Amino acid sequence: MPTLSAPDPTRIHPLPAHRRVVFLKPLVDRPNVEIGEFTYYDDPKAPERFLDDCVLHHYDFLGDRLVIGRFTAIATGVRFMMNGCNHAMTGFSTFPFGIFGCGWEEGFDFETIRAGLKGDTVVGNDVWIGTEAMIMPGVEIGNGAIVAARAVVASDVPPYAVVGGNPARVIRMRHAPEVIARLEAIAWWDWPIEKITAGLDAIRGADLAALERAAEGRAA
Repeated sequence: MPTLSAPDPTRIHPLPAHRRVVFLKPLVDRPNVEIGEFTYYDDPKAPERFLDDCVLHHYDFLGDRLVIGRFTAIATGVRFMMNGCNHAMTGFSTFPFGIFGCGWEEGFDFETIRAGLKGDTVVGNDVWIGTEAMIMPGVEIGNGAIVAARAVVASDVPPYAVVGGNPARVIRMRHAPEVIARLEAIAWWDWPIEKITAGLDAIRGADLAALERAAEGRAA
């Protein structure tokens, strides 16, 4: 019987023949971005530029973070809009006069920016985000969710929901509530990689009892 192994999560290009795919964790070099192992980005042009092209912040001193879990798949052109992309909205105009200087910065109250902060953006584990989807600041996407291509996600997404549209709405739930609760309790994405590798058939399958047996370390 062949020895089971797993891809190296520290390798930027896990598929040498398809360099459009990159594991993101080894690319992260920003303190406000945290990405789990095996989460990947697929882009035919420059996947290594994920942080520059897909995480839009403009002002990274606002303190908000982007946190993405393990085993999440991110398609070409996805955009994460961080809080620094927003304009002040407490007054009559949203035009950012102050950034142009020449005296326009005088009297600007930075608290008008802080008033619109939405907090951290958090994406769970085993999430699939489709092509050119846009994730707005402060959104939380639950484990196992699917975000349709070109969806604009402006509010939280429940675990194992399928969402689409602008603004994104729940199209359907992937599983019944009791199944979702059991999947969340199993949390296979947190297992040691050796256990995940040994339990792949159960993880990829649709037999919940088999997955629970794998979680307990029992034979299928």
